[in-house]
Amino acid sequence: MAGKMMTLEQIEDLAKAALMGAGASEVNAASVAKSTWRAERDGVRSHGLMYVPIYAEHVQCGKVDGTALPEVFRPKPAAVRVDAKSGFAHPAIDAGFDALIASARENGVGVMTVFNSYNCGVLGHHAERITEEGLLGLCFTNAPASIAPTGGSKPVIGTNPFALGVPGADGPAFVIDQSASAIAKSEIMLRNRENQPIEAGWALDADGNSTTDAAAALKGSMVPSGGAKGFGAGLMVEIFAAALSGAVLGKDASPFSGTAGGPPNTGQCFIAFDPDCFSGGAFNMQIENLVAALTEQEGTRLPGTRRSGARAQTANGVEVDESLIERISAYSA
Repeated sequence: MAGKMMTLEQIEDLAKAALMGAGASEVNAASVAKSTWRAERDGVRSHGLMYVPIYAEHVQCGKVDGTALPEVFRPKPAAVRVDAKSGFAHPAIDAGFDALIASARENGVGVMTVFNSYNCGVLGHHAERITEEGLLGLCFTNAPASIAPTGGSKPVIGTNPFALGVPGADGPAFVIDQSASAIAKSEIMLRNRENQPIEAGWALDADGNSTTDAAAALKGSMVPSGGAKGFGAGLMVEIFAAALSGAVLGKDASPFSGTAGGPPNTGQCFIAFDPDCFSGGAFNMQIENLVAALTEQEGTRLPGTRRSGARAQTANGVEVDESLIERISAYSA
């Protein structure tokens, strides 16, 4: 397929125009478009422009309220609660973010939960955003069920990623971003759209058999990373992102893909810590020591290195399939 070079700013503008054309407000469209910019910058294609037609379709069919106005509550000094009002997760997170940071600085720790929400894109970007404030960020988001419990066959939890953003003396030290599944479901969706096989060990078909067919995988269940331990990690995320926030459990949420069902109304949880408050000022020294122990070994790398490394390659532009550009542009037209 023919490709066209686009700058990251052009990608952001394209996404924003399409979302507004589909019916989203300018504020909401801008927030989601910025997340598209970040995904393409970091080479995470599955959450970049590839997802914009899904976002736009969901605005049009009512799965997402593109004009929603998030409401922020402060039930206690260290607690921030945001009702996304069945809108996009990104503007809801934006609405409560400053209060989360202020809470962490005032109390040593701040917690923000978001409910009646939606897919929040690359979770690690939200964790990194917290580290840019000099804080340690731990983030959770749940998703529609796609992983069955060990020994079972019916999905109960989603791919449910968590992310940890670790600040350093001169900016983010590193970001851990991993899901409960062996691979993000969006990657299987991408392979399915491109008629490419998936790797063995990523998913099971509807009969519980291992498959390399992306279409069959989407009708079956994801394989948890690390077996029962991976499922346990996903269950932990479900507690923080859905149970603690008052959001819809993954087993009851409509899928993030397709038009079936109403708003998924899933949730997120973000915890920000003031490192010096708890470490007595030793945090940065300890992180430097830890990072040195990881990187001094030949062949090793810090978590998130691939994404940060992609930024140098995408700074001058990203090649985008022209048919995808046409699909997205059709919404703004």
